[in-house]
Amino acid sequence: MKTLLSALLTCFIFFNANAQLTPFELSKDKNYTATYSEVIAYYKKLSIANPQMRLFNYGTTDIGKPLTLVVLSRDKVFDPALIKKQNKRVLLINNGIHPGEPEGIDASMMFARDLLKKNALPKNVVICMIALYNIDGSMNRGLSRVSQNGPRAYGFRGNYRNLDLNRDFIKADSRNALAFEQIVNTWKPEVFLDNHTSDGADYQYVMTLIETQKDKQNPILADYTSKTLTPELYKRMKKSGYEMIPYGAGERGLPDSGIVSFLETPRFATGYTAQRNIISYITETHMLKSFDKRVYATYDFEQHLVDIYERDAKLIGELKHKADEQVVKQKTFALDWDVDRDKVDTITFKGYAALYKPSDISGLKRLYYDRNQPYTKTIKYWNSYKATDSVNKPLAYVIPQAWGKIIDLFKLNSVAMKRLTHDTTIALQMYYIEDYKTPQKPFEGHYLHSNVKLNPVDMKVKFYEGDYVVYTNQALNRYIVETLEPQGVDSFFAWNFFDSVLGEKEYFSNYVFEDKAAEMLKTDTDLRKKLEDAKAKDPKLANSAGAQLNFVYRNSIYFEKTYLRYPVGRLLTDTKLDLK
Repeated sequence: MKTLLSALLTCFIFFNANAQLTPFELSKDKNYTATYSEVIAYYKKLSIANPQMRLFNYGTTDIGKPLTLVVLSRDKVFDPALIKKQNKRVLLINNGIHPGEPEGIDASMMFARDLLKKNALPKNVVICMIALYNIDGSMNRGLSRVSQNGPRAYGFRGNYRNLDLNRDFIKADSRNALAFEQIVNTWKPEVFLDNHTSDGADYQYVMTLIETQKDKQNPILADYTSKTLTPELYKRMKKSGYEMIPYGAGERGLPDSGIVSFLETPRFATGYTAQRNIISYITETHMLKSFDKRVYATYDFEQHLVDIYERDAKLIGELKHKADEQVVKQKTFALDWDVDRDKVDTITFKGYAALYKPSDISGLKRLYYDRNQPYTKTIKYWNSYKATDSVNKPLAYVIPQAWGKIIDLFKLNSVAMKRLTHDTTIALQMYYIEDYKTPQKPFEGHYLHSNVKLNPVDMKVKFYEGDYVVYTNQALNRYIVETLEPQGVDSFFAWNFFDSVLGEKEYFSNYVFEDKAAEMLKTDTDLRKKLEDAKAKDPKLANSAGAQLNFVYRNSIYFEKTYLRYPVGRLLTDTKLDLK
């Protein structure tokens, strides 16, 4: 009888232990990543057994399933507002935005379990994990990253709409992005981590790291991250056996030629979070390293990040508050950046010899890396950026209610707005779009505008009851300015939100307007002089009757004032407005 009871107890212990193992751990070769259904089922079972864990569903993704947020709270407090009142910090971890890069999915499942199992949840930090962000791509499971070393099967990079979701944050075309923005604005994290896998050159590191570019980050936070948090992460990861190096593009294709640090503009997750003064990181495990090493490296990084965050929780909260206060008062905002070639650092790099041999396919020279020839050398590292465009913020922006997507996104992002109580003519500054460049092929569903040239004009414009006024005295000023200034690299104008203003709506019939134009030139000496001066400068205009007629039309009172006029006004002076 004792033998039977002992056997049953052993089976129970074995079954209970295995019940908590992830699909990755249960696979013999550790070359398996969990499916979406396995991920959700695992977290549901874990939450039932652990009152310090709760699942929340947000929105409906493009494939019709909600975005699941796993929340770990030592004190079993799951009210975001109460968490902030208790002066607790929040960490947000995102997994599976590119489902072919799934390490974070499996690492976070183990990490959540172990924190609960060991009663090791941090006292001052609530941990929020997006279980699997690109559900759509995850369910399109197979093999698509041809050069990657495992796992056996994984999801596809694009989502159900074939969008790269890590290019979608500022424009928010996908429902996934809308759900993400709801999570960020509900839980208000101070630190954010996005887990990825990199491709590109081969080297000795399992993981490389992207951090919010220091010259783009708020200076108060940049001082802490560059001097304290980031160096500590590098130190601890090296001690764990996963020495890191900054992620970046090779200066001349090969990393030993020097590395240029990555610039994450607001289209990327960490570019979007940086607009909120959220300290942000991206892990990039290397595609050619075995999947198990990539998972365990991600696990260790999450553990180290949580440990340092817990240690510095009070300080990080204070720095975030100071940074937000500074942004409220900040007057000038950068809108685009470029590498500062005059500032270059050096770092130690551990790579493999890059060699060439004849291709078996073409017979021509091809690159390969020889792992039998590892090396360690000092290389150049360009990690300084300078603003290439900037703007002084207005007192406020006035946004016509007709531009509904902008209003909806501002509401979702908790931007404070007021509304005009009645039709009002306001003296402000309006931009006219003088020039812009647009590619011939779309990028992520848009023909992205760049090199935008503006002509600012002070004028009076009629706005209507219900139109929105956004004052720039907010901690969200970076988000407000960077989206509403058309010359911004990831502005709403750049992403085609305002393209309807780029087309004319009225014109004229030549034979009818000829007589009217002739009469105008007789009575308006300034207009006639303007035409004659233009003809003298432009032979093509002088030799074209149609072009001269068009010139008169465009310089007449009949020409539509709204053509090429950017519809968002800049209020530069303190004007009394009736608002609600």
